[in-house]
Amino acid sequence: MVSSSVAAKDVTLVWRDTLFASLSGSAGPFEADLAAPLQPIRRFAYNIREPLTVNPALPSETVVSLHEVSKLHGRFAALRNVTANFAAAKLYLILGENGAGKSTLLRVIAGLIHPTRGELRVLGAEQPRKVASQYGYMAHAPMLYEELTGMENLLYFAKLYGIHDPSVCERAIRTVGLDPALNRRVGQYSQGMRQRMSLARAVLNDPRLLLLDEPFSNVDVTSARDMARLLGEMRDAGRTIFLVTHQPALLETIADESVWMSAGEIVRREPGVSAAVIASGVTPVQRSAAP
Repeated sequence: MVSSSVAAKDVTLVWRDTLFASLSGSAGPFEADLAAPLQPIRRFAYNIREPLTVNPALPSETVVSLHEVSKLHGRFAALRNVTANFAAAKLYLILGENGAGKSTLLRVIAGLIHPTRGELRVLGAEQPRKVASQYGYMAHAPMLYEELTGMENLLYFAKLYGIHDPSVCERAIRTVGLDPALNRRVGQYSQGMRQRMSLARAVLNDPRLLLLDEPFSNVDVTSARDMARLLGEMRDAGRTIFLVTHQPALLETIADESVWMSAGEIVRREPGVSAAVIASGVTPVQRSAAP
């Protein structure tokens, strides 16, 4: 009689082999059925490999441009007529109360959801998915396969970008302070380790644009400061970073601009992070006197 632990291990190995077979296209009928949930990810991989489409009329220093962008869910407006331009090599801190539209803004920029109306350009392209190979996105949830090790996760995601050199994955993992040789499934990681590995996935393709939704969530203070310092170095190297957080103090000496949102609108933009925000931990939502 086979023990439950051995049986579970066998199922894990079959699932793991299926994952990689589905990506390579070598899966048989049985494996194809198991891999069905992966089809949306594979379709995204094809989008990544489409040719870069850049609008030459857009100024090279403007990385993201929105004009009267709205996202409606029935009568509810997650975004309301957002018009804004964001320059290259800046770290933008996106602040606001829950439901202000911060995550929706990132998802629209990433091309994960389409605006109901308005115009959007990301890295010069009118369709963000056309330049997906040029940006990294980190959701509030880690979005990692728990049955795989950290290295196996990155090897899989690297293939979606057409990256086949394992050293690229190893470098990304070391960059966030983890060990690529750690032979432990992600399901056994602490929450902080998962967040770090999720950031490693986001920077795997050496992106020009980083979209990070609560990267410091459930991360200890020391690790969060290390991650913030790393993001500052990436910005200094020319990356543009959008970062949603409820912990603005971590970016006090790093953020170039604070962008405050309320009820789906950008209501205020100021350089850096104000002392009042750091002291109170409360994001002001009053509108600027001038747009």
